[in-house]
Amino acid sequence: MARPLDLDQLLEHFTLADDELVLLRNKSGATRLGFSLLLKYLAWKGRFPRGRGEIPDNAVDHIARQVGVPPEELGLYDWSGRQTKRHRVEVRRHLGFRGCSVADADKLTAWLAAHVAQRERQAERVREELLAHCHAERIEPPTAGRVDRMVASALRQAEEVLSVRIASRLSTAATVRLEELVAAAPDDAGADEGEQEAEGAALLALIKSDPGNVSLESMLTEIGKLEAVRLVDLLIATVRPRCFRWCPAVSGRCGTWSPSTSSRGRPTAARCRPP
Repeated sequence: MARPLDLDQLLEHFTLADDELVLLRNKSGATRLGFSLLLKYLAWKGRFPRGRGEIPDNAVDHIARQVGVPPEELGLYDWSGRQTKRHRVEVRRHLGFRGCSVADADKLTAWLAAHVAQRERQAERVREELLAHCHAERIEPPTAGRVDRMVASALRQAEEVLSVRIASRLSTAATVRLEELVAAAPDDAGADEGEQEAEGAALLALIKSDPGNVSLESMLTEIGKLEAVRLVDLLIATVRPRCFRWCPAVSGRCGTWSPSTSSRGRPTAARCRPP
């Protein structure tokens, strides 16, 4: 059951205006009450309620007093029937809302990628921004599944943009050194492709490997890893401070990639992105 609204919220979001009362002239009983709630809920939330449970009890009581219908009659209103579908069309037309078309979805996803997903990486927060933007643009949000796909697409697009931005700031020498981490050694030209890949990726695999138990041998191995990383000679200033919020997510994926996965078929920007 929805949380009750305070008095200010109740008066602001569930008080019918004169032009809204005109829409009720040919409606009575549960139809009159249900239509009024659809109207005020869409104006408030930017979407229609999925059922009675999403509407606060005191909002129902407040609307019921205004339209002269006992609140108990709302139990007779069919939230998914054909009459309700006609009501939704009328409410959308009155408030200037429209359904989310394919073109709208593409435009909203691009907006998310450009203005939200580059600074916010939590999917739920990105989703909240999307719903708020839909409300501002008078677009009724699509289904929950479609919203999730739009959010995932925006996050992926924003990450690709950031990858290109980071790669563009790397010097040619640094890019070459990064590529060498997964490239086949020059003296392995005579080996077949599988052997080159395995041998060429050995350095990156070594850097990612677990240090194991403490011993002289493991200590020397870790020193070797540090020397290999220093060869890349990347400056921390390459990445803007706001980009560091990306590091946990990207690093988590990089930790599951094999060296061949990190290099094969991936653009330079994605391969050279700092993990």
